[in-house]
Amino acid sequence: MASELRLVRWRLSQRAPCPEMEIEPDRTDPGVGVGPHPTPWPSDPRLDPELLRLGDRRNVSDRYRYWTVPAIVADLDERRFPYHVAIENLQHDFNIGSIVRTANAFLAAEIHIVGRRRWNRRGAMVTDRYQHIRHHPDVAEFGKWADSAQLPVIGLDNVAESEPLEHAMLPESCVLLFGQEGSGLSAESLGRCERVLAIASFGSTRSINVGAAAAIAMHSWISQHA
Repeated sequence: MASELRLVRWRLSQRAPCPEMEIEPDRTDPGVGVGPHPTPWPSDPRLDPELLRLGDRRNVSDRYRYWTVPAIVADLDERRFPYHVAIENLQHDFNIGSIVRTANAFLAAEIHIVGRRRWNRRGAMVTDRYQHIRHHPDVAEFGKWADSAQLPVIGLDNVAESEPLEHAMLPESCVLLFGQEGSGLSAESLGRCERVLAIASFGSTRSINVGAAAAIAMHSWISQHA
């Protein structure tokens, strides 16, 4: 029996970790990032002394190795694109973290959580540290903000009035609004949208995962404007 338990433990230890189950990559993994910086250290004020000493195993691009989080955010702020991403948070959808991670990859100006303040950050893989995230308690308050910012709201959902995303020209300055997995955008959100776009699919399923849909929509904006 003891030998069987040891075998089970050994097999479990050989399994590769699932990225979706990690909140932050293992900072001690020598295969990720870079190790301690050789001395003497650079005098650049953007660099973090602790990272220089211990190494930088974070999920950041190479240009930001050893940089502090505020320094990275400040640099990104110089280059952010003028589109925003908004997500309805009605059911604590685990896809929200994935959408935030994609918004970071495609350098959205700001992320808006509409509804519940608490959201599932696991899929974001700590990329939310580098984004500006604003909370709106309901659709009405979000709509007031969009009006004050003079940003049209473009919904993404597979409903009767949807236009095909593949044929649409997205505004350069806008908010891309996404709903919950399964239920999609709420009726109130649909009523707030200037346009609603849908992604064509050709298989048996009615729609694709909202995290995947958000990635496609953001990349469509990137293809047209970046």
